[in-house]
Amino acid sequence: MLLVAVNALVGGTLGQERTVLPLLADQVFHLDRYTSALTYIVAFGLAKAGTNYFAGTLSDRFGRKPVLVAGWLIALPVPLLLIFGPTWGWIVAANVILGISQGLTWSTTVMMKMDLVGPNRRGLAMGFNEAAGYLGLASTALATGYIAAEYGLRPGPFLLGAVYIALGTGLSVVFVRETHQHAKAEAAGHVSVHAHAGGDLSNRQVFTLTSFRDRSLSSVSQAGLVNNLNDGLAWGLFPILFAAGGLSIARIGILAAVYPAVWGAGQLITGGLSDRIGRKWLIVGGMIVQALALGLVAGGHSFDIWLVAAVLLGAGTAMVYPTLLAAIGDVAHPEWRARSVGIYRLWRDGGFAVGALLSGLLADAFGIPAAVAVVAVLTAASGLIVAVRMRGSDHVPRTA
Repeated sequence: MLLVAVNALVGGTLGQERTVLPLLADQVFHLDRYTSALTYIVAFGLAKAGTNYFAGTLSDRFGRKPVLVAGWLIALPVPLLLIFGPTWGWIVAANVILGISQGLTWSTTVMMKMDLVGPNRRGLAMGFNEAAGYLGLASTALATGYIAAEYGLRPGPFLLGAVYIALGTGLSVVFVRETHQHAKAEAAGHVSVHAHAGGDLSNRQVFTLTSFRDRSLSSVSQAGLVNNLNDGLAWGLFPILFAAGGLSIARIGILAAVYPAVWGAGQLITGGLSDRIGRKWLIVGGMIVQALALGLVAGGHSFDIWLVAAVLLGAGTAMVYPTLLAAIGDVAHPEWRARSVGIYRLWRDGGFAVGALLSGLLADAFGIPAAVAVVAVLTAASGLIVAVRMRGSDHVPRTA
């Protein structure tokens, strides 16, 4: 539960940006092209994706807690850069730093829960972890929307992020304990699904297995990338679309909060559900629901329709998000599970950058609704890939 609280603060640190930064790009820095405005998401996604990969390797080498603490310390200058940045380049730099911090902190809380919980309740643990993070994100997105409406886009919303970083650093330094030894104990009784996938794989072997060779791991990796591709679109373009539709900053804040709130709360159910019914069809169904929600956003013109779409998008993402992480834990050997999680998160959070670039280019060329429609089609296609390629029995615990 301590790690759940820490990850809520990790999510809140990211949530300080969800409502405010797209409006800051538009109203303060007057960026007139969507591709330019979304550079902060590209920077964040690339930084976080790369750091995710190294977080797994570093946590295996030095332990989980030092990596977690380092992630919090790296985040310390972020609120200051967001508050005082005189040019858009400062905002982009803040997001590079935030991406590095999130890659270390969020990845490590995932690994630590996997270490502690064992195979039988892995989905439930991931549900708690991701629910905490995204409920923290949602509540902060809502709060910053109201703060921005009352006091302006800067500095008020980002002071909340500064408080979260201080609390997260203090909790991690003083109270969090190392969990790596639990993974080593589990490794002694682990039975691999591959004859050649024992505990002594190199980094290169783990990368190719997770990314391409294993049907389940590679299916999960591409689904994670597409999931965050559409989240990058939602983060960067939805507030601008809603503002163009005549919504107030407070109402935009509600929509920006509802999606991750449903996503976060829903994972308290879907994580444990995947332990009972399996991972595959929950992932497939979630991707299809997300695609339908994006279609509603593309065709909608009112707060009510967009609210329904936000709820559906959150529900679909809740079905997918903890289930993908649990699926990695099911297949990966405990000795290289942290590295496999890092590689999955490399692909998944790379989706932020791909989504921001793709949706920005499409929005500049054809408008935001067309960009949303294209991403809806890609999301549905990703679900079909999982349906065809992923094995259906990997969720069964495999301990000797």
